[in-house]
Amino acid sequence: MRDMTSPLRSVWEAPAAQPPPPRRVWRDWVLVGVLPPLAVLEATARPDVPWRVLWVVVLIALVPTLLWRRIRPLLMLVIVFTVMTTLSIAISEPELASTAYPLVLVYAVMRWGTGRAMLIGPAIAVGCGALTLALGPTTLGDIIGSVAVVVMTITLGVALRWRAAARARELDRLKLLEREQLARDLHDTVAHHVSAIAIQAQAGTAVAAADPDAAAEVLRVIEGEASRTLAEMRSIVRMLRREDAAETAPGPGIADLRRLARSEPGGPLVDVQLTGDVDELPPTIGAAVYRLAQEGVTNARRHARHATGVDVIVHADAAGIRLDVRDDGDPAASAAPGYGITGMIERATLLGGTCEAGPAPDGGWIVTAVLPRSGWST
Repeated sequence: MRDMTSPLRSVWEAPAAQPPPPRRVWRDWVLVGVLPPLAVLEATARPDVPWRVLWVVVLIALVPTLLWRRIRPLLMLVIVFTVMTTLSIAISEPELASTAYPLVLVYAVMRWGTGRAMLIGPAIAVGCGALTLALGPTTLGDIIGSVAVVVMTITLGVALRWRAAARARELDRLKLLEREQLARDLHDTVAHHVSAIAIQAQAGTAVAAADPDAAAEVLRVIEGEASRTLAEMRSIVRMLRREDAAETAPGPGIADLRRLARSEPGGPLVDVQLTGDVDELPPTIGAAVYRLAQEGVTNARRHARHATGVDVIVHADAAGIRLDVRDDGDPAASAAPGYGITGMIERATLLGGTCEAGPAPDGGWIVTAVLPRSGWST
């Protein structure tokens, strides 16, 4: 019995949808502003509806509940369905099409509510609807139609909730991949220096015979600590990343940026410009700049419609390094950040920098990243 109820218990204990919903957006105000005039217009056009004036007043009074449907979805649903069901029993059934807007609250419960709300809300809506149908003249068609509308509303809410959760999981996965790649880049950089320390310590040990015993002991400590640190770092990074042939190759850097200028049949021409002191950048920053530029060029080739050229401009100075990737195509209709942009922002943030992407003021799409020269800005 416990196993049979575990799925239901899982739904019951589910938290509210993540990420948290916005409190209000412009669509909410449009909805609240449009519904009252529509209700008045319908009541005016249908003088045969009983108690139409009272129903319009109640409907208009309940419309503001839509403004709280995301942050208090179950409470708003209970208020609206309780009032409308009570009124239906007391005077008459609502015969206005405007009374259908409470279905928005059913959708909101399934889309934004907690697991408890997802189970209680539809039960209340179905119960109120069944009570209203039972107390009035009802045909089989009315029952089938009502059930179909409620089921479609619930399904839509659940589907969009699942889709948003899947996107959030994918974004988290990409952030983890960026952290994994950054860990590899850091490993390659630090391992180089630690290996040099180990070699110098070994050389010092070899010539320490002519020096005091204390110096030889210090060199042995340095050698042991350096070797141990290198082994521990490799062990940690090995757990963070998958071990395959591609990941054992040296990471790319600033010197590899010009490889992005290769042309693809039918694709835009890529021009790479490097200015300033780019040769003395730390390997970690060089690898990050390459990864950001690579993702920017890839996005331009895939998504920039009618693009003929992509400019990759890297400028380094004493303060830091700036990367601009710009195309001359038509930006996509949606300005929502995709998975690639999210990964770029995550990598830049981890290094103490910033990354922004969006339509350029004079056309095209531009990605701008600014990184501190040290790689770890405080």
